[in-house]
Amino acid sequence: MTRSTAEHRWQADLSPQPTVLAGVDLPERFGDGLGGEADLEELGRLVETAGGVVVGEVRQRRERPAPGTFLGKGKLEELRAVVAATGARLVVFDNELSPAQARNLEKALGGDGRDGAGGVSVLDRTELILDIFARHARTRQARLQVELAQLQYLLPRLRKLWSHLERQGGGIGTRGPGETQLETDRRLVDRRIAQLKRELAEIAASRRVQSRRRRNEYTVALVGYTNAGKSTLMRALTGADVLVEDQLFATLDATTRRVEVDERRCFLLTDTVGFIRRLPHHLVESFRATLQEVSESDLLLHVVDAASPRRDEQIAAVDAVLRDLTPPDQPRLLVLNKIDRLDPDALAALRNRHAGRDDVVLVSALAPEGAAAVRSAVLERLRSTESVARLLLPVHRRDLVAAFHRTGSVLEESHGDDGCRLTVRLRPGELARLLRREPAVRRLD
Repeated sequence: MTRSTAEHRWQADLSPQPTVLAGVDLPERFGDGLGGEADLEELGRLVETAGGVVVGEVRQRRERPAPGTFLGKGKLEELRAVVAATGARLVVFDNELSPAQARNLEKALGGDGRDGAGGVSVLDRTELILDIFARHARTRQARLQVELAQLQYLLPRLRKLWSHLERQGGGIGTRGPGETQLETDRRLVDRRIAQLKRELAEIAASRRVQSRRRRNEYTVALVGYTNAGKSTLMRALTGADVLVEDQLFATLDATTRRVEVDERRCFLLTDTVGFIRRLPHHLVESFRATLQEVSESDLLLHVVDAASPRRDEQIAAVDAVLRDLTPPDQPRLLVLNKIDRLDPDALAALRNRHAGRDDVVLVSALAPEGAAAVRSAVLERLRSTESVARLLLPVHRRDLVAAFHRTGSVLEESHGDDGCRLTVRLRPGELARLLRREPAVRRLD
């Protein structure tokens, strides 16, 4: 696991670490995005995804965190007792800790876990998520994005790493080697961050070129809370052999596949990284190159785990991230997935709640009719982007009729001495492309 990339690491070859969860419920108004109740159930799933085993939990409600240890004195004693009783080697907080708070907690719990003598390590939610992303990064782009997020998280915490080298006391002659090392490390980290940003900018530029090449095609992006079933739905729609695992953040890389919806129409479907409540800001910024696919899509399929008891909270969490990434008027389709996990009464209530809405579809991605329903809904929206045009093709270029049959719907076709008259229905971009390629074709409307 990552303690600012340099301190704590979970080794993949070690047995699962016994872990205690901790969280502080804070008022919604509390600043820095830390307000709200801790979600220890979700935190437990994150720990399991990272290879840990949850053996206990501690929760406290406070108006504001304790400055030194985040938890109050009494609750810290309770946490120490739970750690001792369970033999836990790791404590993970659902909140974000300052470097000083993490260090104080480790000391209070019996060490920092780096000496091999049974000490206890303390991680916060952001470090845990960064570790999971690092484990799941497979492509060069994903690895660069995760490293950038880790270094951005590390930079303000560097002082803590070198505190063991600093001299005690103050005044003249007390400048210790730790400060010199700190300045050196900051320069190295700044230099690496700049390099990573340059490399990611090059990848983003390459993606923009690819995007321009397919701008005439209808594009759809899958978005949603992590583990909502986006990759399962993509496999059902495309038949592509994409990774499907019952884990949080199983997919980090944008994957695009073509989906045929009828004999003339198709769309490009892109699966993206899953979102989560309080997704670390550094990760959102680092993954902008990947999430570019979302902002430029013609349609967003917001996939939701309909069986989750926190369904509405998860929808709100995804909407909060999308507000910073997408245009406000971008078309969306809400896909309520996993309805096969609902009992009949709950399913009926969900259907009644969304009755009459054309922007919601209830499906199970595991059932053939689920993929068919989504494909049909996308086709309906694709058709709504098409327009009707009347064209005149020269007598000597009647071969072009086949091109309009391939790319759109030919509604009327008649032949005369002046050429072939067509009434066609197709997307404006595709029509413009064909007219540029074939200047002999004239529009009659």
